[in-house]
Amino acid sequence: MITRIVKLTFKPESVSDFLEIFQRSNKYISSFNGCSHLELLKDKDNECIFFTYSNWESETHLDSYRKSDLFVATWEKTKVLFSEPAVAWTLNKEFSTNW
Repeated sequence: MITRIVKLTFKPESVSDFLEIFQRSNKYISSFNGCSHLELLKDKDNECIFFTYSNWESETHLDSYRKSDLFVATWEKTKVLFSEPAVAWTLNKEFSTNW
């Protein structure tokens, strides 16, 4: 299992456009083969910064999604709304606890 975190920084006038894109596509992304979890998080101090947080069965599954028509179409619509390039991290879980 891997976790993918992507920081997305939008132009202020583009935030609502992004939220519409995410609203339309999130159910398809979260049901993509290998995706077990998808969240959209917003920075508490900057309403133009969002993070996607997703869990994938493997990097192969993530790569398959990134090469899919779904990703290509969604990314094309999203990247034109950025005020800065996206930053992404792919992480392995080292430790977890339930409180």
